[in-house]
Amino acid sequence: MDLRQMEVVVAVAEEGGFTAAAQRLHVVQSAVSSTVRALERELGTPLFDRTTHRVSLTPAGEAFVPAARATLRAAEQARSAVDAARGQLRGRVTVGTMQGVWADLHRPLAALRAEHPGVVVRLRQGAVTDIRQALREGTVDLAVVALDRQQQRGLVTRLLAREEMVLVSAPGRVLGGAGAGPGKRVTLAEAARLPLVDFTPGWAIRLAVDRAFRAAAVERESTFEVNDIVAASELVRADLGVCVMPLSIADRFPDLDKHRFDRHAPSWKVMVVQPRGEAPPAVAALLRHMA
Repeated sequence: MDLRQMEVVVAVAEEGGFTAAAQRLHVVQSAVSSTVRALERELGTPLFDRTTHRVSLTPAGEAFVPAARATLRAAEQARSAVDAARGQLRGRVTVGTMQGVWADLHRPLAALRAEHPGVVVRLRQGAVTDIRQALREGTVDLAVVALDRQQQRGLVTRLLAREEMVLVSAPGRVLGGAGAGPGKRVTLAEAARLPLVDFTPGWAIRLAVDRAFRAAAVERESTFEVNDIVAASELVRADLGVCVMPLSIADRFPDLDKHRFDRHAPSWKVMVVQPRGEAPPAVAALLRHMA
């Protein structure tokens, strides 16, 4: 058994198939298939159930993949330690992030690139629940996300920003019965009476908005559910609904009206998150630039 075999199995498991794994590894599919078969013969058990439509892990595969990931991380850390001793920091850093906050990473990423051009950074965007799971599985080295207190358990966190959310509407839309235009404060009850553009469950914005409406004892129904910030802004621009989002995201759409909440405003805390334990050199270098 060698590291390459482990890398191939992990790629098949994460990509959900041999073709996608081959594309990720830049090899032909037959090479991926033969590598997996050779390892399965060595282990004496199949790692994948193969059907016409899907590939899934067997119980043996479920046990193998986390151990293989840990071994690959250890090998990467060993290489990075040698490079650091030679004054040449290399390696890969996988950063998980949510829509709406990734653009704020450009400064630390630029600083890391200038200091250590041999470090490769991979950005993985997803729902906060998926990123949290990836941190625990080791497929993400660190993340810039919004987590509530319960979600932070078992992880090391550092607060980057705390921000209230606002209600975004099409220009001139009348909110409730008290007039229109930007600057008018609204209540959650008024927002609930309007057609709402919500983000899908699992998004940090959606979790914060749900929490705020529950705290205010206000029931609401979504008119639209989207998993993209630009799509949400387009629905609002067409006056098909209003949307609650952090002010920093709302400011990216200057043509839309923004209304603060008079109380019970949803909010989120954006933080940098990493698993417990010593960070590999490349990850530690990026974390220093996030200070």
